[in-house]
Formats: sequence, structure tokens, C-alpha cells
Amino acid sequence: MQLSEQEINRRQKREELMRMGIDPYPAELFDVNTTIAELRQSIQPQPGLDLSGDERWGNVSLAGRLMSFRIMGNASFAELQDTSGRMQLYFRRDDLCPGDDKTLYNTVFKKLLDIGDIIGVQGHVFTTQLGELSVYVKEFKLLTKALRPLPVVKEATNEQGEKEVYDAFTDPELRYRQRYVDLIVNPQVRDVFIKRTQLVNSIRQFLSQRGYLEVETPILQPIHGGAAARPFRTHHNSLDMTLYLRIANELYLKRLIVGGYDGVFEFAKDFRNEGMDRTHNPEFTQVEFYVAYKDYLWMMDTIEEMIEKVALDLHGTTEVNVGGNTINFQRPWKRLTMFEAIQEYTGIDVSGMEEADLRQVAESRGIKVDETMGKSKLIDEIFGDAVEPNLIQPTFITDYPVEMSPLTKKHRSKTGLVERFEAICNGKEIANAYSELNDPIDQRERFEDQLRLAERGDEEAMALDDDFLRALEYGMPPTAGVGLGIDRLTMIMTNQPSIQDVLFFPQMRPEKKQESSTEADFEAAGVPKEWVPALQKLNILTVEQLKGANPNKLFNDLGGARKKLKLEVKMPALEEVKNWTEQ
Repeated sequence: MQLSEQEINRRQKREELMRMGIDPYPAELFDVNTTIAELRQSIQPQPGLDLSGDERWGNVSLAGRLMSFRIMGNASFAELQDTSGRMQLYFRRDDLCPGDDKTLYNTVFKKLLDIGDIIGVQGHVFTTQLGELSVYVKEFKLLTKALRPLPVVKEATNEQGEKEVYDAFTDPELRYRQRYVDLIVNPQVRDVFIKRTQLVNSIRQFLSQRGYLEVETPILQPIHGGAAARPFRTHHNSLDMTLYLRIANELYLKRLIVGGYDGVFEFAKDFRNEGMDRTHNPEFTQVEFYVAYKDYLWMMDTIEEMIEKVALDLHGTTEVNVGGNTINFQRPWKRLTMFEAIQEYTGIDVSGMEEADLRQVAESRGIKVDETMGKSKLIDEIFGDAVEPNLIQPTFITDYPVEMSPLTKKHRSKTGLVERFEAICNGKEIANAYSELNDPIDQRERFEDQLRLAERGDEEAMALDDDFLRALEYGMPPTAGVGLGIDRLTMIMTNQPSIQDVLFFPQMRPEKKQESSTEADFEAAGVPKEWVPALQKLNILTVEQLKGANPNKLFNDLGGARKKLKLEVKMPALEEVKNWTEQ
């Protein structure tokens, strides 16, 4: 492993601390009695405020990460960050070390601590002459020595008095791969995930207060059912059978309705072996809930009430800013049938079209089609192309063609349609709901239609689930069911442009390992052995990097590296360095 100068330096400090008898990773607890947020909420800063004699604030104990230092001889300032915010700390040598031995301040604090280290402090609250609320540290303890330096995010105030951020940790790939660093240096990212938890809690509270039972159903399933999607496949060694990571938990929740529960819900991790983009991740979260003796019209009213509540719980208002739009979740939401929506945005009535006509419409709009696509797939593609991106305000799209919805009850009054809706907001589906099909004969026929689509090559066609059909044959009451995407709803409620921004650890391609050439490789390229460490010091780790270097800049940089590494070798001539870099 190639270490940077700072990483080497921090490891040396770790060794020095251990030689001094200081454990850089102590096992015992550190008793924290407050948070930075609590301090700021409870105490109004006033110039000259000194709470050293206060019963509550005269002995506070905080723990967190050091984020900055200002060392000024016998006294110093630092900034501590805990989970709730940042606060200034004041260290005075003679208070930390009242006796003759000043090692704790002069050596440990000033020389062996770094930005990113985690410490615990005890002291009292006061304000500086500038009115900055601070903690006057009487004791401190190293809790964790950080061996990698944090990205240093700098702030400055411009001429207009506005704060400007420099060197921010903003590269998306780095942020997603190293979310732990992202959370440390970008506090606003932590707020996104706090809101995600509040969103889930809001929905859980809404459903629980109505008496519905939260349940758990299998993630490993012998048949992938409940949605049209390509599954992940695995193998159970003991049972010697193929299993699938669930694409939905719908069929198991319906089995529970058959079993006698009037309402059940589950926050489910689902998995679909499909593409990745800003609104799709192979592993995602949705809440599905099913309620007996209800229909899709009742479910529409319930969904808009629930999401209105979520907006109010998170923001105190039904209006949420998303990108350049203000989205209002106040009830009631707009409602359109699927065919009405397609006609509104294309001017074409597709309600009576057969497969060939639908294919022609799709092709005329530049939609890529193939022979595996049946009527349902073609209608879905036309809708996704022409309608969905235009639905910014929350809208219910209702009454889908029967071919699109193999688990949905036929419409009570419209032939060829089913009682289904999708809730669409900000151009994407956030919920999908049905009056659930409970006729086992009709359900078997729908499954068999799906099998014929699979035979044509549709990898997303549903499989036939005999056990689910058996459950239906015992009788499932009329039921309304819905699946609501937690990730997409969180994107909207937190104004995030990508699903990766609302997942702690989104799926990523394998990280490319940094390549490095050997000492012999550099020697073969004409570099004397004694100069290889200097090149590595300059982060030239491969011969290819060397060949792409500017020889004049490299020559100047080698002088600085030679000095830092204290190399007792003669500087190479500029012409010699040019020879190293020649292709």
C-alpha cells in the first residue's frame, strides 16, 4: 500500500503516543453528558459569560471529531464536531497541566493530535471576547487516532458578507464510495438521512395508528412474483434449489390477508436485476400495505392523506421545493385515466388500438420497440415517453389496460380495464396500487398470459405461483393494496436529484485499484534507483505517468522532494529528466 506523507506522519504519531503510554484507541467508555446542539439551544451567548460555577454547564462532557486548530503558544483554539453540530474549544496549557510537566499540552495536544482525531473533553461553557460560545477545556482524552487526513473544506466570507466554500468534497463517485467521509465533512448530507428516517417513521405512525399490523415476509423466495421485473438468482446449498431475491413482497402479504388480518404492511428491501440510473438502484426500499374490504378509490384517498402528512411532518407545510418546482401535496390530487393522460399529451386515442397500431405509435415517437413487447409493454412505453415526465404535481393515473396488470381486479364498469392507479410526482412513479384480484380462476388465466409473454422473451414477465393460487382458492376478501417507493419519495421530500443521494451506500461498479510500477520498471525507463522514492513522493506511481509529465515542472519538483526526503544524491540535469519523460 502506497502511503502519502500525511498518512506516514499520522502512523508515526500513533507509535509515539503508544511509546508514551497513551492508548490511541482506549476501550473504556467516555461519559458524554450533553451535545453541542443542546448547548446552543440552552445558552444565549453574551460577551463575558462564564458558567464555570453553574451546576449544569460548569462541568460539561463532550466527544467528537477535531475539525480545526488555532495554536497560539500557551493557549489554543480548536473546533469539535459531534453528531449535532460544531463548537469552539479553548485549551490553556497551565489549566491542562497545572504542575511542572507540560507534556500533555506541549507534546500530545500540539504535536500528536491531527484534524479528524476523535477526542473527549471536560470543562465549562463560556463566551470569548468576540461573543463566541465555547467550552473551556480542563481535561481532554484521545479516543481515536485517525490515520487518514480528511478533505479540508474551507470557508471564506466574500465582499458581500456571504460565506463561500472552497475545496468541498463534492465529487459524486467519491461521495458515494466513501459515504463515511461525506457524512463527516458535509453536514447537510446527514440531514438528508435524518429526514429519510423521519419520513419512514411518519408513514409507520400513520399505518400503525389505523390498527394495521407491521410484518416481515421472506426475502429469499422460490418464485419471483408480485411485480414485472428481472430477479437476482441464488442457490440454497442445503435444499439444493434455486431461490430469488424478492422483487416484491405482494404475494406474501396477500396470503396474510387470506389468513385473517384486516390490514398488514411491511417496509421491504426489494431487489431487481435491472439498469441503474438517477431514479433506479438494484436494491431499493418500498412500503407495501394491504387492507381488506377496501378498493382502489379508498386507497387513493388514503395515499394522498398519508403523503400530505409526511410533508407536514418533515417541513411543516404541504409545499416542497424540488429543483426549480414547488410541489404541493395538499389534498385532493389531480386524477386522470391512463388513456385520458396519453390523449392529453399526444393527441392520440390509444384506447381501442391493437398491438400493431400501438407499435406504430411508439415507433413514430422514436421509442425503441421489439417483438417481445405485447400491448401492455407498448402502452407503458408510450405513457413513459409522452406523459410521465410532464406530471410534476402529484397526480393519480387510473384505470389501466388489463394486459398491464396481471394481479389487479377487472374494472367494475369499464371493459378491458382494471382498477389500478399509479401516483406520479416530479415526473416519476412513487406509488402503484390496485383493487386486488381475488378470483383464483381469473388469476390463473392472467398468470398463464404472463407465461406466454415469457415464452416470447419477456424477461420481466411474472412467474406462475401455484401456492399463491391455492391461498386465493381458500378465499381472499376484497382488498386494496399499494406499494410506495421510499427512496423516490425521499428524493422529492429532501430535494435530491439522484437516488444515490438518499441511499447511504448505493450500488457502485468495482473500485479501480491504483496501479503502481516497480522500482525495476522505473530503472528500465532510465530513472536511477535512488530517485524512485522522489517520484513516488510526487505521486508519480507508474512509468505511464512519468512519460506524461512535464519535464521542466518535474525537474523543479524533484528539488523539493530531494530536500524533504533528505536524499544525499546529486540533482539530475534537466536533460536527464527530459530523457526519463520521453515516450
